[in-house]
Amino acid sequence: MNTVIWIVLPYLCLSVFVAGHVWRWRHDQFGWTTHTSQLLENRILRLGSPLFHLGAFGVIGGHAMGLLVPASVTEAVGISEHAYHLTAVWGGTITGLMLVAGLALLIARRFVNGRIRRKTTLMDKVLYAALAAMVTLGMTATVATNLLGSGYDYRETIAVWFRSVFWFAPHSDLMVGAPLVYQLHAIGGFLFLALWPFTRLVHVWSAPLAYLWRPYVVYRARRGPVPAAPASPAAVREATARRPGSPVR
Repeated sequence: MNTVIWIVLPYLCLSVFVAGHVWRWRHDQFGWTTHTSQLLENRILRLGSPLFHLGAFGVIGGHAMGLLVPASVTEAVGISEHAYHLTAVWGGTITGLMLVAGLALLIARRFVNGRIRRKTTLMDKVLYAALAAMVTLGMTATVATNLLGSGYDYRETIAVWFRSVFWFAPHSDLMVGAPLVYQLHAIGGFLFLALWPFTRLVHVWSAPLAYLWRPYVVYRARRGPVPAAPASPAAVREATARRPGSPVR
């Protein structure tokens, strides 16, 4: 069972993640969008969207630091384990709360506003449910275990297992003794990757990064008098009819 959960499942989810994006791009390029509903409701979106995205960026950055950067590297650059722990816990808590608040507003907006509720698809509902589950597990691990509890050093177990998956030499034994909430969070993370290509999250890969190096758009002021607008066909016919000698129709 451990082999299935900690070796087979991650590779299966990663395969679906890659193949799903290829399939989506080849067969549904017109659906490769955020499916924005800003025109239907903007008041809650103006608050919920920045909170959600800023919180998500912070959470993703924290996960990347904790899972991909070994403890030996942070110690080598002068960051003690205590300093890293404080930064990770408090940074994760703050960005996590932002993510929770933004997600709650976006979900409430979907169900409170009738027009947006009617535009919400089944896959949108699945996505929001998956996000809520992932955020709940992550906040439980961060706040209940590391902030209020005795703490757990995931960098020596879960992070090593995570990196070993991408080195194609997974150490499944490292996950056996991890707390249940961390195990569920890890499983949920890979399942979330498998769900990703079939949701609106594909818009992440379409960020307009070319705007950073494209040439400036130059606007020039118009000099001289503004030309008069062309007369409408009705006005031309009326002026022609008023001229002397014009045929009577």
